[in-house]
Amino acid sequence: MKPYLSIENLTQKFPDGAGGELTVFENASFGVEKGEFVVILGHSGCGKSTIMNILAGLADPTSGVVVMDGQEVKGPSLDRGVVFQNYSLLPWLSTLKNVSFGVAARHREWTKAQVAEHSTKFLAMVGLEGDVIRRKPSQLSGGMRQRVSIARAFANHPKLLLLDEPFGALDALTRGTIQDELLKIWGQMEQTVFMITHDIDEAILLADRILLMTNGPQARVAESVEITIPRPRNRTEIVEHPNYYAIRNHLVQFLGKRSKELAGQPTKPGQSNKPETVRIDKTDPQEDPEDKRPALRAVNS
Repeated sequence: MKPYLSIENLTQKFPDGAGGELTVFENASFGVEKGEFVVILGHSGCGKSTIMNILAGLADPTSGVVVMDGQEVKGPSLDRGVVFQNYSLLPWLSTLKNVSFGVAARHREWTKAQVAEHSTKFLAMVGLEGDVIRRKPSQLSGGMRQRVSIARAFANHPKLLLLDEPFGALDALTRGTIQDELLKIWGQMEQTVFMITHDIDEAILLADRILLMTNGPQARVAESVEITIPRPRNRTEIVEHPNYYAIRNHLVQFLGKRSKELAGQPTKPGQSNKPETVRIDKTDPQEDPEDKRPALRAVNS
């Protein structure tokens, strides 16, 4: 049985300017289950944002297919919401109208009062209430603008929420607050989320599973790391969990060393294109404490 979101043999090539082709990534194959929060990590140039654009329907792959809920992904759709790093708000509209215009497009049968009530509820969920919802983006801080973007995405009830480094431009305190708000809404909505970040600690806090990409060109999705830390997670307590630093060290080692070592290695004939799953659980009494390499198995097989 296929996962809710299935990425199958995705390859992206671009002209290299010298009459040839540059393969950004090839044969990317992985799945995301309904309600799962998946984060992808990798160095710049490996194709993370290109994969995100393909999932959003904003770009077409050279080859391969994306299937969501049994339907092939083709072009943009309200079924897929996107939150960008640069907020992407309409500057001439108020905070409330930046959210409500999408809600009105999705629920054409609703009255203006229903649209406004629904939009106001989701703004309140990210901490925006009162007079602030009448302000325009230029009158908001960076953190407030990103809250509007998140509320707008969730308010449309998309089947898939795509987050493209949504906290990259924020200071650490604001970033932490909005991460907590995101987790709270996600927990209530049971939303399927696919996110790009460069922050390892953020990925561990938010994700059910982290996909690791090798360096580009000819990058591939090499590993899928399960986050064996129970929810709900608290940023001040998560570091005390026995699995936290074991998982973090594995991610650091991959990104610092193995992503380069594995770069440019094509899939061998007969070899699965799917990433290997890494499960690290120091709370499991069956795990051998002397085994420093986590067990690997095929994901979504």
